[in-house]
Parts: sequence; structure tokens; C-alpha cells
Amino acid sequence: MRLSVLDTSPIVQGSTPREALRDTADLAELAEELGFHRYWVPEHHGMRGVASSAPAVLVAHLASITSRLRVGSGGVLLPNHPPLVVAEQFGTLAALHPGRIDLGVGRAPGGAPSVVSALRRSDQPYRAQLLELQSLLTPASTVAVPVMDVPDLWLLGSSPGTSALASELGVPLAFARHLNPGVSCAADLVSVAVICAEDDERAEWLAGPIRTKVRSRREGTRILLPPPNGLEPLPDDGRVLVGGPAAITQKLQAVLEETGTSELMITSPIYHHADRRRSYELVAGIAGELRAG
Repeated sequence: MRLSVLDTSPIVQGSTPREALRDTADLAELAEELGFHRYWVPEHHGMRGVASSAPAVLVAHLASITSRLRVGSGGVLLPNHPPLVVAEQFGTLAALHPGRIDLGVGRAPGGAPSVVSALRRSDQPYRAQLLELQSLLTPASTVAVPVMDVPDLWLLGSSPGTSALASELGVPLAFARHLNPGVSCAADLVSVAVICAEDDERAEWLAGPIRTKVRSRREGTRILLPPPNGLEPLPDDGRVLVGGPAAITQKLQAVLEETGTSELMITSPIYHHADRRRSYELVAGIAGELRAG
């Protein structure tokens, strides 16, 4: 049973992108100390609340400040890039950090249409792009240099349809349950949103900001994650698993049994970095009680 981390480098109210990236580096070092298996960062564009827009650059930094942790993208949005460029970037990373680099890829745009248009997204079918990327990610390739130590290729998705494509291509599937919690899908890795604190009451208080942010999005407004002080209590909408260690143990075990996975990737949308660190410490502490589905 493995636990891993998904970190969007959140820019919360009152903070800056530089602070968000600094916190990501700090959290990666903590994750390694706590025994987490991998640490993935996503690709987003034009989002005020997300500092992770260039995963290859961020992966390079995180790999350089850790020594054991697997580091990767969760994920590179392949239609935004020529497959050759992705193969070269992650082949270089794998050559610099052998046996530690993961390349998770997805097809989402990663931002609003007004921003995504600047990316000059490819019209090539996604499946064709994946096949091209696979052909380049091999030591036998004479095109993508320096692909020597090949990064592990993962397919990311938030719907069961991606499972069939992953099976066809023979690559492991990472299912983004935190984006689509109402859907169940058998996967090699499942990402879940978790807020854990010393007791259920404090965890509910820490969950106030993300519930407020989700409600604002549904109402057509976009806000940065606010501090928990003075927020109106909102009901649990099921997007985030919230509770003390005992409650989180039960909820994570239910996800394991529902999906059959042997690896959970935890993302924790918490305002204060110290509270986010503590949530991961508490989750690491219950790892021994969890059993693969």
C-alpha cells in the first residue's frame, strides 16, 4: 500500500506565486521524510490560484532537492505540446535522476479558452499523440535525445473511458477521483482530496475555505482560497475527505476497496501551509492501517 502527493502549488489569498512554489519545495522535502512514494505536480495555465504551470521545470527543482522520492507530472497536458519536446524534457530529467521520474499525461486544456488559445494546441488526435510519445520514449530512439533512462509513462483521467485507452496502450492509469468524486474507476493509482487534523471538529474548520471556493465557482465567480477565520459553515459536498485520523482511515479504506487500487495520491487544499504539512503528517501516520483494495 503506497501513499503519494499531488500538489498544485496553491496561491492562497494574501500569498504570491513565489511563496506557493517555496511551500511546494518544503512539502516535497517533508513528503520524502514521511515516506511518501511519489510527488506529482500538474499543468495549469492562466489560473490565479495555481503556481504550477510548467511541470517539467518544477519537477527538475523538486528532484534536485530530494534523493529518494519519485517526482513527476500529474500531468503534462499532451495536446499543448509536441510529443518530441515532452520526450526530450522528461528524457533529460530521467537521465539526471535515474529511476525517479514519472511522466503523467492528460488531454485537458488546463485553463480558460482565452488562455488556452495562446498554447496553439495540436489538432492531432490524442491517441496518435500518445503513440508518438511512446515511440520516442525508448532508448532505441534516435530522435529524442537523451532518452536513456526512460521515465515511467502514466495516463491520467477523470472518467472511466480513459481506462480503456490506458489498457490498449499498456500503460498504468492514474484516476483523478478528486476531480470527479462521484465516479468509480479501477486504476493503478487514485488521487483523492483529504483534509486531516487532530480531530473532526478542527478538520471541518479547515475545510471551510475549499467549500467556500467551490461554491463561488458554481456561482460564476473565481476567488483565491480564503483563510478559515469567520467563514460561513457549509455542508459537505463529498469532494474532499474531511476528519480526524480515525475518520480519514475509514474514508480512505473505503476508496481503496471501491477502486481496488494499491496507491492513493493525496492532495490537500488547506489555506495555512503549517496545517497542510500537519495533514500530511497525520495521513502518513495512518498508512500502516490501510490495506490495498
